[in-house]
Formats: sequence, C-alpha cells, structure tokens
Amino acid sequence: MLKITFMGAGSSVFVKNVIGDCMRTEALRDSEFALYDIDGQRLNDSKMLIDSLNKNINDNRAKVTTYLGVKNRKDALRGADFVINAIQVGLYEPCTVIDFEVPKKYGIRQTIADTLGIGGIMRALRTIPVMQDFADDIEAVCPDALFLNYTNPMSMLAGYMQRYTDVRLVGLCHSVQVCSGGLLDKLGMQDKIEGRVDLIAGINHMAWLLEIKDKFGNDLYPEIREKAAIKNATEKHNDMVRFEYIKHLGYYCTESSEHNAEYNPWFIKPAYPELIERFNIPLDEYPRRCIKQINKWAVQREELLHNTKTTHTRSNEYASYIMDAVVTNKPFKIGGNVLNKGLITNLPEDACVEVPCMVDGNGINPCHVGKLPVQLAAMNMTNINVHLMTIEAAVTRKREDIYRAAMLEPRCAAILSIDDIIKMVDELIETHQAAGFMKEYK
Repeated sequence: MLKITFMGAGSSVFVKNVIGDCMRTEALRDSEFALYDIDGQRLNDSKMLIDSLNKNINDNRAKVTTYLGVKNRKDALRGADFVINAIQVGLYEPCTVIDFEVPKKYGIRQTIADTLGIGGIMRALRTIPVMQDFADDIEAVCPDALFLNYTNPMSMLAGYMQRYTDVRLVGLCHSVQVCSGGLLDKLGMQDKIEGRVDLIAGINHMAWLLEIKDKFGNDLYPEIREKAAIKNATEKHNDMVRFEYIKHLGYYCTESSEHNAEYNPWFIKPAYPELIERFNIPLDEYPRRCIKQINKWAVQREELLHNTKTTHTRSNEYASYIMDAVVTNKPFKIGGNVLNKGLITNLPEDACVEVPCMVDGNGINPCHVGKLPVQLAAMNMTNINVHLMTIEAAVTRKREDIYRAAMLEPRCAAILSIDDIIKMVDELIETHQAAGFMKEYK
C-alpha cells in the first residue's frame, strides 16, 4: 500500500482537494493517507471530511490515519512514498498580522506578503527551521519519499531544501497551469484556449509566458499585446499590473497582479499614491482574505462535516498527477520549482527556478530552457537576490544577513534608508520572537 503523508492537514479544504484528487485516481485510491497537524481540532475536522470522501467516492478503499503534534511527526512520515507540505507557521494570527502591521509603521504597505518583500523574508525565516526538522525526519524514516511543497515563500523554502538537505523535493504552485488560459479568457480570446501550446519559465510567481501559440501554430502574442494595451487604457480591472508588464517588458507572468504589484518598486510608492487607484492595487489584501476565509470556514465547516453526501471532482492541482505519473511511469508535464543547475542559463545555478518538468517513474525531470530575454532575467534577479540572501541568513543565523536581504529587496530599498531598514527588521524579529515564532539571530 502506498503511503501519502500530508503535512499541515488542518488546511481542510485544500486537503479535501488534493486527497479527493488521489481518490479519483486509480493508482492512488488504495493508499494510506496520513494526516499530520499540530492543531487537534483542525486535524479532526480534516479526518472526518476525508473519511466521508473515502466512503462516498472511494468505497472505503483508502486507509486514513492521523498524527497530532511534533512527538508523532516521525510516525506520520515513517515509510511514506510521498509527502505533501502545506504548513503555515504562525498562521494569520499572530504572524501575518505582524508581517503587515510592523512594516506599515515604516511606510511599507503590502498586498500579500507571502513571497517577497519584508513579509516574505520573515515568513521564510520562521518556516525554514520547521522545514529542516521535516527534512531530518524524512531522511531518517522515509529517505526515498518525494516531497511536494505547496508552502510559500516557494523559492526560498524549496531553494533551501534543495541546497541544504537530501530530500527529493519539487515546489508546486497553482498559477502555472492556469496562466495562459486565464490570460486568453480575460482578453476575450476564448476561441484560442483549446489546443494552445505555451512555454513558461522563470521563478515562482514571476515565471514568464515566453511563448503562446494556437492549435494551428500561430503566435498569439501580437494580438495579446494589442488587446492588453487597449484593456488597460480603457477599463479598470484586476490584472492591470501584469498587463503593464506586457506593455513595458513584452511578456505576461504567471502570478496575479496583486502579488506582482509588490515584487518591484514601480506601483506601490508613497510618493505617488495615485498609482494605487490607477492600477487597482488591493493593499492589505491578504489579511482581508484571511479574515474572510476564517469566517467562511466557520460556516463551511458545518456544511462539509455534516454533509453525508460529500463528493469531489478531480481538480487541476498537480499533486495527484505527479504521484500517478511516478507510480505508473506514464509521463506527465508540469511546471515545477527546482534548483537551476543550468536550466535557465542567465540565472544563477543555486537559484530555485520554475521550469517545465517531465514526471515519470524516475521522478521529476527538469527541462532545459536556455536564456531568458535580458529584461526578464533582470526582473527575476531582483527577486532571486532576496531569495539567496534570505537563505543565507537562515543558514548563518546572523542578523546582519537579514538586514542584507531587506536591503536588496526592491521596495524596501526604494522606500527606506539603510538605518530604517535595520530598525524595521529588528522590530520584526523581536515581535516574532516574543510571539514564539522565530529563532535567535546573532
């Protein structure tokens, strides 16, 4: 029997989607699904939900087990063939609130703060030690397991694990598989979606749609560039930042405009507050989203847990398709986050990049991309600099390396002096430490 361990299984809706996908996949439906979390109530909720799915769509063919707390973590992982990671260290409260409210005092406003910016740096630094603990256990009790990481900040966490542990890991994002189809839909080009062929590469949340062709092989970019320019000039919509990328950089990227608004110094500028309205940028979006999700779950929990007819339709999440390809040796193509190793020739080899990968019985096989257009590689480098410096800080445990990561971060560098960056970082470290979610830094 295959064993699939889910770390952070208190994320009940995501657990339902991923394990439901597995139960809709013939090669995976007879597996043991080991659910691990540090929150007993949330873990129990997920167990009830997955038990219901197992009965309703899987004829009770799966075995569902639960493991609560750090003392049971090794048993959750023991003998696992696959490990899925969806943890959030510190949750919305206290840590996300800290990541938003402390920087505001220094003039740094954010939208999501889970990937880059000072919020992304802090999230990485409180998550990497937990990931290292996972790695130690995996190397001890399931060294051949394939680790599927969904936790952000993807490039920092996956990059750390790929460089400093022996865990077989690929980072997975939701945005690659919907990028080109979503773009065509927004531009009224729905007739071009079916049969399209695309090439996407770069870094997580800033991978570039390098090529897009219709089913006849015609290049769709000329029409896309024209329609995107018209749409941004004539109407307010929720993807204006990425359409502005098309105008000035020539290409569209994978992750949403609310994310990309904070990955560069161009849009959220205290000296130009009118840009927030002009480009429809939702400041403090992630805290609002968290509050809505918390309130929604209070209602949804009762609906899901007491619905005896709970069912599931297989989603487009990569996890079940990857596991199926590995088990059956039937190739499947994904966009995966892997260590560069010459895949993108004008980005550093120790960077974590997002590139096409073929998955089969041999695991994850990244594809060579070559050289990105210069402006796109340069954009990626502004983010990679922060990734690499944050990973360095996690390894050295030196406070000065955290300062350097923040000094290299595009918006901190554009808005704050070095002295204010240091003060902000110190306050963030001390506040997170007081909350119990950050290690000591020299």
